[in-house]
Amino acid sequence: MVFKRRDKRSWGRVMAEGFWPRGGWTRAAHYMKHRLRRLPDAPHRIARGVLAGVFISFTPLFGFHFAGAALLAWIIRGNIIASLMATFVGNPITFPFIAGFGVELGNYLLGHPGVMSPLEIFTDFGQASVEFWHNITSLFNDAPAHWDRLHRFFFRVYLPYLLGGTVLGIFSGIAGYYISLPLILAYQNRRKKKLRERLAKRLAAREAEAENRADPLVSGDDVGPSNV
Repeated sequence: MVFKRRDKRSWGRVMAEGFWPRGGWTRAAHYMKHRLRRLPDAPHRIARGVLAGVFISFTPLFGFHFAGAALLAWIIRGNIIASLMATFVGNPITFPFIAGFGVELGNYLLGHPGVMSPLEIFTDFGQASVEFWHNITSLFNDAPAHWDRLHRFFFRVYLPYLLGGTVLGIFSGIAGYYISLPLILAYQNRRKKKLRERLAKRLAAREAEAENRADPLVSGDDVGPSNV
C-alpha cells in the first residue's frame, strides 16, 4: 500500500510521539511547513485552510479539532488537508499557553475576577471528564449523578476558554492566513519557474539530438567516398 509504514507503531509509541515527535518539535514544524507549501492547490485556498486549523486550535473543543478544522475549511472554501495540518499549532507545548491566555481573556471579558494557572485549568478538565463519565454510567446503575463539578467547570473554565480562545483564534487565524499566503505563493512560483526551466532544457536537448540525427556530417553516419 502506498505511504504505508514499514514498521508498525505500538499504541504506546503513538501516544509518546504525540507528545514528543521522534525528531523533536522543531523538525516536525519544518516538516509540516514543507508539506503545506507543496500541497497541490491554489495558494489562497491553502492559506484559508491554515486559518481554519489555527483558529480551531485555540478553542477548547478537544477531541474535535480535526473535525472542526475540516468543517470550517469546507465552509470558507479552504484546503481541508491544510486545515488538518495547521492544527499542529495546538500541541502539548503550546496548549498550556493557549489555555492560560484563553481562560484569562475570557474571564476578563466576562468580568470574572481571579487568574487560573494552566495546571488548574487542565485539572478541572480532568475532573469534569471523570464526573461526566460517571453521570453517563449512572444511567445504567444505581449510582447517583453529580453535576456540581460540571456546573463549576462550565462557568469557571469552559465558557471563559471558549470566549477567550475564540477571540485569540480569530486574530491568530487571520495572522496565519496573511503569513502563509505570500510564502506559499512565492514557493509555488519558484517551483513553476524551475519546472519551466527543466522543461526548456529537455526540449533544447531533444532538438539538438534531432538536429544531430538529421545532419550526416555531425552524426557521422555518412563518411563520404574514401580516397584510395
